[in-house]
Order: sequence, then structure tokens, then C-alpha cells
Amino acid sequence: MASSIIHFLLTFLALSNLVFLSKSEVTSTRAPFKPNGLVLPVYKDSATGLHIANITKRTPQRSLPFLIDLNGRFLWVNCETNYLSNTYFAPFCRSTQCSRAGVHSCNKCFSPSPRPGCHNNTCAVTTTNPLTRQTAISEIAQDSLSIQSISTTQGSNTGPLVTIRHFLFACSPSSLLQGPLPRNVQGVAGLGHDSVSLPIQLASHFGLPRQFALCLPSSSQKNGAIFFGASGSYETQPGLDVSRNLTYTPLIIGAQGEYFIPVRSIRVNNKPVPLNRSSLISTRSQNFGGAKISTIRPYTVLEHNIFTAFTQFFANQLSGVSRVNPISPFGLCFNSNNLTSTNVPNIDFVMQNRNVTWTITRANSMVQAQPGVSCLAFVDGGENRKNPIVIGVHQLEDNFVQFDLVKSRLGFSSSLLSRNTSCSNFNFTTSTSFVDENME
Repeated sequence: MASSIIHFLLTFLALSNLVFLSKSEVTSTRAPFKPNGLVLPVYKDSATGLHIANITKRTPQRSLPFLIDLNGRFLWVNCETNYLSNTYFAPFCRSTQCSRAGVHSCNKCFSPSPRPGCHNNTCAVTTTNPLTRQTAISEIAQDSLSIQSISTTQGSNTGPLVTIRHFLFACSPSSLLQGPLPRNVQGVAGLGHDSVSLPIQLASHFGLPRQFALCLPSSSQKNGAIFFGASGSYETQPGLDVSRNLTYTPLIIGAQGEYFIPVRSIRVNNKPVPLNRSSLISTRSQNFGGAKISTIRPYTVLEHNIFTAFTQFFANQLSGVSRVNPISPFGLCFNSNNLTSTNVPNIDFVMQNRNVTWTITRANSMVQAQPGVSCLAFVDGGENRKNPIVIGVHQLEDNFVQFDLVKSRLGFSSSLLSRNTSCSNFNFTTSTSFVDENME
């Protein structure tokens, strides 16, 4: 009897050990977590009309507000004031990190004690305030950056917070924050086509497709979203996929990583605006209509000759509506009491052919400038042949716009309001943190 019990115990221990070893083996060979996509909530600054995202950086983690600059080359942050992080590192001059950032100049800082943004023999890069165009010499650095992952793009199906431990950015002086930037922003998040821009680094690090989508909110009360690398449906509510039936046009990359689309003509009320075709050609390229897309211009900017012809034509289509004195910066304003949901004509930006159009409805074409006065949300850009058309924030709001950098195409939805939804209907909830220890 005793021998049977001993035999049973030995067998039990052997099996338990086998199970323990099996579990240990499974744990040790577990694949690193790979998100299906990433999402960054964005909100509108009521004072400037521009959009901001809170990005989590540093160790210990800290969430900081950044201005979204669609054409910015990289992320830059004010390091001169209260930048505290245990994981900050400034790569040496001519290092691999500097080459990746396309930086070949060396930085010299004569401070008696090194600090973030001020080290000798590091990489120097010129950073720019996109609103004032003021520049400064900054230090290339790397530090931790965390972002919300998503299991799908359907509403609140978020994954854990994932972290890049060596995210490359520019560490800039506080003087660069001067000017009409949204209050309290600590830097600029660049989404341009550059090797160290936010979407390119995120895609490279997590093995995601090189694509991202903007859905900017028109209200300062609710968030919109920027999606990185995600594919599939984008649902603002169950069964309503805002990416379904997108219209596509070629996406053209400028010399500094800016995004352009080929606007060939403009229609109002389905009638062509009489424009000299040469006025739509950008001096940056003689091969396409140079419409730049921007998140730092509150309203679409038109070269003077285009603006004059366009506003006159638009006014003629609203001949029964009384005009009032324009309110700066607009050139054409109306009595709001005479405007209805049906008498404001649609505006079409015609792309590569007449069947590919970005339709701008009243919500994106008009703005309430003051009580009782509504203005056409387009401004005169002067004699600017470099960028004859710059599509601004007001025209982007509540539009789902997808930048596919692999296929070099832009997908756009036109106004989501016509589908009884908006960019503020995404409902992403906060999830638990996950530090990505397996990916460098």
C-alpha cells in the first residue's frame, strides 16, 4: 500500500514538473505584442481653430500637448524648460540615428552642465515654428514615446498603450514656442513624409502599413482621431464604416515631404469657375495642379487671381442673398438670416478627371464670423504661385482623409455630416499600460 502511494506521488510530481516546464517554454517563446493599428485622439483649440494631440513621452511618462502639423518633418518638443526623463539620450554626431534623421551637422553647446537640448558632439537640426516660420537650432534626441493601440478600428475596441523606447525627435529651445500657437502646446507633431516623422517611425517600429488617416473634429467639445497603420473598417458607430466608398486621387510628395493633390479645376453649383488653367499649376512642379493640404492654415488659401474669380462666381450663385461688409480675414460675407440649408451651393475640387471630386458642403464652406454674419471660409493668399491652393483645416473637419504612402494615393470621404455622423463619434476608451519590451 505504501509503495503504491509513493509511486503515485512520484508520478504526480513528474507530471507537474512537465506541465511547469511546458508553461515556462510557452512563456519564454511568446511572440512580442504587435498592434493592428494605433490611434491618437485629437481635439480642436477654440481660440486658433487648429488641432492638438496629447502625446505621452518620457520616463516617468508625461502627457504633453502638441500642435498637429500635417507637413512637419518630425516631432519637436521644448526641452529648455522642465524636461525631466530617465531615458533621454542624445546620439553622437554622425551616428546611425543622425543618419536616419538625415542630419549631418554637429551641435556645440557651451553650457557648464549638459542638459536635454544642450550636449556637445551631438546632431544639430533646424526646427521651425510652422505658424511664424521662426527657426532654431535643435538637438536630435531619443526618448520613450507611448501611444494607444487598437485591436480593430470599430469604436471603442482599443488595445493596450504601447511604447517605443528610442523614438527620435528634435529637442528645441523654448523661444520656438513664441507666436500664435495654441495655448500650452509644448511642440509640434510632424506627420510629413520623412524618415523620422511620427507616422513613418510608428509604422517602421511596429511593422504596420505606411498609411495614416485624419478625422479632425469641428467641435472643441469632443475629440477626433488620427489612425496609424490600421486597415479594415473605421466605424463611428456600429455598422457605419466611414472609410467605405472613399474617393481616391494621386498623393504627390513635395521636396520637403509635404502632401499635394492634383486639383485641375473648381466647380460651384456644378458649374466650372472660369480660371486660367496655368494659375492652378504650382511652381514646385509643372506637372500637376498644386493643392497643398495643411493642418496649420485655419481656412483654405487661394492665390489672388484664383480667389478673385472664385469669390465672384460664388457670389453670383448666391445672387438672392444679401451681402455684408467682409470681416477679416475673409473677402466675401453674407447676412446669415438669408442663408438656408439648401441655398448655399456645393463647391467641388475636381481632381485627375471630372468624375473625381472633393465636394465641400455648407458646413465646410461657410463660417459664422460674428452673430448674423456668415463668410465664405476661403482667404486671399496674394500672388503666391508656389502654392496656388492650400486646403485648410476648416475644409478638412468632419472629413475622413486617408494618406496611403505605399500606393501614393489620398482617399477622402467628403463631409461625414451628410451620412449623419462626424469625426467626434469615435469613442476610444483608455486601456491599461503595456510597455513594449520586445521591440527596439
